[in-house]
Parts: sequence; structure tokens; C-alpha cells
Amino acid sequence: MKQIYLLYCNDMKELANRIAGRINSITLCPIEWKRLPDGYPDLFLPWIGGLHGEHVAFLASFSSPAVIMEQLSVIYEVPRRFVASFTLVLPYFPTWTSERREEEGDIAPSFTLTRMLSNIPLSHGGPASLVTFDIHAMQERFYFGDAVLPCFMSGLPQLKNRLRKLPDAHNVTIAFPDEGAWTRLHKQFKDHDKFPTIVCTKRRGPFGTNCIVQLKEGDPIGRHVVIVDDLVQSGSTLIECRKMLAMRGAARVSAYATHGVFQNMLWVRFNYDNNLGPAHGFAHVWITDSCPKAVEEVSGVPPFEILSLAAPILEALYISGTNYSKYAPIV
Repeated sequence: MKQIYLLYCNDMKELANRIAGRINSITLCPIEWKRLPDGYPDLFLPWIGGLHGEHVAFLASFSSPAVIMEQLSVIYEVPRRFVASFTLVLPYFPTWTSERREEEGDIAPSFTLTRMLSNIPLSHGGPASLVTFDIHAMQERFYFGDAVLPCFMSGLPQLKNRLRKLPDAHNVTIAFPDEGAWTRLHKQFKDHDKFPTIVCTKRRGPFGTNCIVQLKEGDPIGRHVVIVDDLVQSGSTLIECRKMLAMRGAARVSAYATHGVFQNMLWVRFNYDNNLGPAHGFAHVWITDSCPKAVEEVSGVPPFEILSLAAPILEALYISGTNYSKYAPIV
């Protein structure tokens, strides 16, 4: 079992502690994050001299453009210090809508970011590895160059573990709020669980307003329907989907998104049903800890519940070397 030296940005401190708390072969390496008077990074790595020949990982959060440069300074520096290997763990890959370029002259920030990450310097052991979860635009998987080894993982196994523990697990149906979510995620539910599925379709009114969700296929009557998507920002689609499923006879409605972005505190739109039924709100809303600022805001607020990515991150770092299933989700 190899020793891993885990660096992390300030936003990811709690997740880093969860990872290190699960196994004794993780050593946390804090960074002194400071800024010069002009706003540029002023960083100090007090442990850098002890990383020669060691396996090193960096847990990053690109929560805003303002913090990307300071983290890139670390990402580009550490592999050059003769480390045995370097792994970048970026649970939420941002710029998720930026691939939708339709006019000549549009620039795709997602492609720019992948080019930046594809130029991480080689470590002593070769190319850097990049671990990310449920990347929203499937084509972004092909943007990375040969100098980085991307590992695409999913938070859905954490959800399925949680669903098995529900009192009404036998009555759960999975709903995809639109065809895009079905395309990206439906294959991950074709296993021994065999949850029934519902597929919805959505359209928007004039000028992109008034999201309208309709039932395309499946039967929600009397079921605990769990709406599944990879990310949620405004929540409009999930909320309208809940309303439609309530009208169609669902007994309860919950929702899951790997990435709870929730800019401008839009999570307040998610009402808790308080056991009064789906017309009043959600029974559960599960998100992971990939977006730490949103997690901090919703923790302890029903209907929200946090499913940690600590276990699959350990799997990605090849810490266990044995059976991933022994790492139960941290809630």
C-alpha cells in the first residue's frame, strides 16, 4: 500500500480530511495560500523538499476563475520536484455550458481549460493523472492531450449505495429529467439493482424562460421517484420535473446531482416535503461534496444530504488495491 502525499486548496480541506481519515497511508500537506498586494498569488510549500520520489496528489476546486491561477501554480510546480507520480483530483470540472458554441467567433473556455491541464509537466514517473467526476459535456472527454491521463469517474455508485438503505428501496424508480441526462447516465443503472426508469423531456418558452417538463416514458404512479442528473445550478428543471411527477401520481419525489453548483444561493428554491407528499417539495436532495461552498451552505438543511466522494477518490488514487466496496459512502 503506497504512501500518498495529499495537497489541497482551502476549499477542499474538509474533503481532504475525510480522505485522510479513512486510511493511514495518506499524509496531508497544507499550503500557505497568500496574495501579494496586487492580487497575484504568494504561495509557500513548506514540505516541498520531502517529496522527492513520493506519490503526490493535489485536491483542487476551480470554484471561480479567480482561484484557478494560484492552483495552477501548484499543479505546474510539484511534478517538477522529482516526485514518483502526480495526480490532480478535480471533482467538478467547470465551464460545463461553454461547449455550446454555435456562432463563428465563439470561444469555448472548456477547451481552453483542458489545454491548460494537458500541459502539466511530466513527473519522474511520467504523465500526470487527472481525476474528475461526471463531466457534463461528453465531448470534453476528448479535449485532453496525450501529456495527461484523464480518469473519468462517477458519483452515482454513492447514490445507489444510499438508495439501497432507504426504507422504501424496493419502490424506487429512477427518473432522468431530459434526454441529455438519460444519454449520459442511464447505462450506470443497468446493473443488478434494476431500478425502473422514467425519461422526461423538457422545452423552454420564449427567450429561454418557463422550463416545461413532460413525461416521455415510464410510470411514476405510487413510486418513490428519484430524479438523477450530473449537476444542478438554478434547479428549474428538477423543480418542474418534481411538480410534473407529483401530478402524475408519484408517492414521493427526491433528486440527486453529483455537482450542486447553486450559484447565488439558488438552493433555497428546493422545498422540503416534510412527509406531506411531492406536491409540497422533495423528500431528499442528494449532492456530493464536489462543490464545497454550496455544501457548506446546505449542510443540515432539509431536504439536502451530502454523499462524500472520499471513497471513490481513494479508489482513483489506487490506495486500497483491493475491494472498493469496503469504503462505504460518508454522509
